[in-house]
Amino acid sequence: MTFLRRGGLPMLGAGLLVLACGGDGGGGTGPCTPGAATQLVKTGGDAQSWYFNNPLPAALSVTARDANNCAVPGVVVNWAVASGGGAVNPTQSATGTTGVAATADSIGSTSPQTVTATFTGLAAPVTFTATASAPPTSAAVSVNDNVFSPGSAVIQSGGTVTWTWAGQNIHNLTFTGGPTPQPANQGNQVTGTAQRTLTTVGSYSYTCTNHFNMNGTVRVVH
Repeated sequence: MTFLRRGGLPMLGAGLLVLACGGDGGGGTGPCTPGAATQLVKTGGDAQSWYFNNPLPAALSVTARDANNCAVPGVVVNWAVASGGGAVNPTQSATGTTGVAATADSIGSTSPQTVTATFTGLAAPVTFTATASAPPTSAAVSVNDNVFSPGSAVIQSGGTVTWTWAGQNIHNLTFTGGPTPQPANQGNQVTGTAQRTLTTVGSYSYTCTNHFNMNGTVRVVH
């Protein structure tokens, strides 16, 4: 076997040294053997803006890492609402094989809200923030050629959505998913409007069956 040399020393040893370091977020290319967790890094769900007394759309998540930035599994993370009301569920979750732990957060009736994540021995918790406002009681959707605009809308339970036909082609409103019973469909037309009042919390999907990929959603919140 032939080895490259630099200054009379084999390069093989240097190559093995590189492979032994880093990995999984540590900045190297080889495997990462985690030590004790020393830090939490926010990986999802921070700085969301949503509606009072409703769960946030995205979970809050953190990654536990050691001093070399290796992801650490099996770390028990404690979650708590620090200000603003609301609740997290669960209040305690363990990091998985990739070092990630998560919780669902429901924002309360005041804004902003803060949530902390910590584990035993962590110098200081990490803090998530969320802001909230009152959900809209109505929504307007334009039925264009060949797209619903906006493609997604949010209303409070008991609110009304108005679809207004604004294109040149024939379109319909056909509900394809969501809480049952679903709203009544609207047949083919070129002009005019359609209104639906939605009371059941959940996400409703709809389409125009005349045009491929002409889809929309309405999310009903508390």
